[in-house]
Amino acid sequence: MISAYSGTAVRAAEKPLLDAGQGPALMQRAAYGLYAACVRELLGARGSLYGSRVTVLAGAGNNGGDALYAAARLARRGAGITAVLTAPAAHPEALAEFRRQGGRTVQLSAGLGPAAAACTAADLLIDGILGTGGRGGLRGDAAALVRQLPPEASPLIIACDLPSGVDADTGEAGGAHLAADLTVTFGAVKTGLLAGPGAVAAGRIESVDIGLPFPSPPDVRRLETADIAGLLSAPEKTDHKYTRGVLGIAAGSATYPGAAVLATGAALAAGVGMVRYLGPETVCRLINAAHPEAVCAAGAVPDTHVQAWLTGPGAGADEDQRRRALDAVASGLPAVVDADAVGYAQPGLGPQVILTPHAGELTALLNRLGETATREQIEADPLHYARRAAGLTGATVLLKGWATITAAPTGETFSQAEATPWLAAAGSGDTLSGILGSLLATDRYGRDGNPAAPPGHYAALAAAAASIHGRAGTLAAAAGPVEPSALPAAVRTVVARLNAPSETAPERPRARVEGKVVKRAV
Repeated sequence: MISAYSGTAVRAAEKPLLDAGQGPALMQRAAYGLYAACVRELLGARGSLYGSRVTVLAGAGNNGGDALYAAARLARRGAGITAVLTAPAAHPEALAEFRRQGGRTVQLSAGLGPAAAACTAADLLIDGILGTGGRGGLRGDAAALVRQLPPEASPLIIACDLPSGVDADTGEAGGAHLAADLTVTFGAVKTGLLAGPGAVAAGRIESVDIGLPFPSPPDVRRLETADIAGLLSAPEKTDHKYTRGVLGIAAGSATYPGAAVLATGAALAAGVGMVRYLGPETVCRLINAAHPEAVCAAGAVPDTHVQAWLTGPGAGADEDQRRRALDAVASGLPAVVDADAVGYAQPGLGPQVILTPHAGELTALLNRLGETATREQIEADPLHYARRAAGLTGATVLLKGWATITAAPTGETFSQAEATPWLAAAGSGDTLSGILGSLLATDRYGRDGNPAAPPGHYAALAAAAASIHGRAGTLAAAAGPVEPSALPAAVRTVVARLNAPSETAPERPRARVEGKVVKRAV
């Protein structure tokens, strides 16, 4: 599992070491880790380090010092190095070493032209403008320079600790910021690299251990393959269709029948023992045509024996489905509450109820609960608003996005970002709901004599569902644009690999996080 800490927590962990005079040693560890990553990326991109052109965007602080020291090491391996100094001063010792290794400097205040030319001519651009203390995006000449970088012809970009202009605590990027192919972060993964605009800007993430102590719980977690596999409930020899888990689905309507078909297909592919569908007869016929194993009826929630519920997708204005959604939430069973049903949520829900809104649906819910929020605010700081919604309702909240944030009412928070942009399609969310419904129905906590779920367990299950959905979408996208109706086959493959870890590819190192590659200023 990957643990992330706020920039504030990282600075607090650094302070005793800095006070003890260990600042130069910490900087050298960070610079060496950054240098090693630059070597690997340059060799992968061009096959040779010798003769490569490296430009550093160096700010005045320690972040710029890390980048300058790393570039100086690259020069010893035959790279040509240039530093664009974005402030009147730079870290003095690092700048002196940079110049000793033959580096040339360009002062940004002297004009954007030479600075922009140094950036676009580079094979590698190291972003060391701002560190964990930066707030509110880049400003002045630095912002103007970043906006000038051409999105299509930009070099390989590696961010030093975090992309400049991204808030290390939240992932917000209130102004211009630089998006990276790779972020090499020091001491610990920062919260801002896993949430909101920061998660998009970070690209891949690599953490370098520089010896910081972190006794407190992490701010945000990210599940890895082994963690997700540990959350799945594989069938046992003594199981039958009922003990494996029965999922009740009250979704779809005469207006939107496809949502129920998609959710049912994904739930079956994720391994649930049985699906009981409640809804209109016309939707029942469609589901049985696609999934004859599903048991369909026009019954009521209190009369239907299941282990978990999924409600909301495609319900629209169907009053019967609205009643079923309310009954499902009131049942006390684990429940996925998606789409239209999110708007019915009230305070007093338990963590076993998982709301799965997108930013627009969460905006409507928060406003109805008396919390002023716009869609733009939620997209800028999803971490805050997912946690706020969980606190107001008592439910677990899965907020969809490039990095899907899952927040428990007890504070545990997860971020998953394995998806492909091809999953941004109608019906994709219905598939995610089906996967999550299956995980809830097959989960053994709280039933069959097992103890109640520990705090944060339902948030972890929701994060696992988001990861399975993202992995399935990425697998399906290898063959072209993703059709959500075709996702169950990929879901089945992903779940099979998770249940048979010996047959999967080796786990990546624990410090690595896969993310989106973005090679442009934002």
